[in-house]
Amino acid sequence: MEIKKIAVIGSGTMGNGIAQVFAMYNFQVNLIDINSELLDKAILTISNNLDRMIKKETIDLSKKNSTLDNITKIVNHNKIPEDVDLVIEAIYENKDAKLSLFKELKSLIQPDCIFASNTSSISITELASNSVPEKFIGMHFMNPVPIMKLVEIIRGHLTSDQTVQDIKNLTTTIEKVPVEVNDYPGFISNRILMPMINEAIFALYEGVAKAEEIDTIMKLGMNHPMGPLTLADFIGLDVCLNIMEVLYTGFNDTKYRPCPLLKKMVAAGKLGRKKGSGFFEYSR
Repeated sequence: MEIKKIAVIGSGTMGNGIAQVFAMYNFQVNLIDINSELLDKAILTISNNLDRMIKKETIDLSKKNSTLDNITKIVNHNKIPEDVDLVIEAIYENKDAKLSLFKELKSLIQPDCIFASNTSSISITELASNSVPEKFIGMHFMNPVPIMKLVEIIRGHLTSDQTVQDIKNLTTTIEKVPVEVNDYPGFISNRILMPMINEAIFALYEGVAKAEEIDTIMKLGMNHPMGPLTLADFIGLDVCLNIMEVLYTGFNDTKYRPCPLLKKMVAAGKLGRKKGSGFFEYSR
């Protein structure tokens, strides 16, 4: 299948990054969200990202302009063009919301369309139940999308070999590296990453060390570019909690139990960088 027209649903951090990358490789991208303000904010973010690339001399002004020209803003997913070849869902990490969205989309677009979810932990097999399972797949991009090379390709129980190959080919076209995994809670990336972050939060919760010391030990001792608590703030503590709860429920294993401190911070609205406060403080 030749994929030319793409719809990205959700214009937040992940959605606008996905849209930018595809638009830079001359795909026609429909960026869809619930209101024009969110879409305008997304386009401004993409424009600023492209300006930084111009300053670094990795692209020129004409490339910026052509990238923006390749993106069409659409308010509300019920106005999605029926002839899109691929839909990438990048809304918030909630299974019921995603299932509802895919159920609606199934009746709006051509039957040959591939559905992909950017979910970081939710079962692809479950999400496919409201779509066409053979043509449903996970495309888990890493944040920040324009920079990170990995795309975790998740095969649902009924995903066809052809769908997997089409998406792998597409991923290499945008100069990302597709790595195929099977459909288990958290896949590979978050099944390993999130328990590490959760354990760092437990260490803070139990008074083993302060936040700065925990991060310094992991940076200098393990050569991590970012400490686990700083990384949690960057991801969003609410997102971290959601993923830990998916792991805890999916495996029914206490080793994935979210730290009480993580739950308390989310309840208090201390969600990390995006809110200006998490394990560390940030200027907004």
